[in-house]
Amino acid sequence: MAVVSDVMNPDVLTTTAETSMADAARAMVKAKVGSIVVMQASWLDGILTERDVLRAAASGEDLTASPVSKWMTPDPQSASLDMSLDDAAQLMLLNGFRHLPVVEGKEVRGVVSIRDLFAARIRRA
Repeated sequence: MAVVSDVMNPDVLTTTAETSMADAARAMVKAKVGSIVVMQASWLDGILTERDVLRAAASGEDLTASPVSKWMTPDPQSASLDMSLDDAAQLMLLNGFRHLPVVEGKEVRGVVSIRDLFAARIRRA
């Protein structure tokens, strides 16, 4: 059975809660990813996604001054390395997530996206 560690992206883009939304969005565009993991030292603090960036942009706030902490999802749910792809998909669909941090103990090991799960499903078919 395929598990999250088989399909996740281990190259995690990270930022801090104090980073400006403009800088975080710029980093996401440069890395061509739809989410950025927010860290406090070595701890998972939150996740910022393209939806959050869009919400912030629509607010009319100055995104060069608005911190990531105002828009991120704090203490996000996460997947374990050995979570089945079906369980990860169910968690994401039931909660409306498109990106899920993958952790081992307290360490972030990757991010899995709904796109990763669909691609794995198509390859298995």
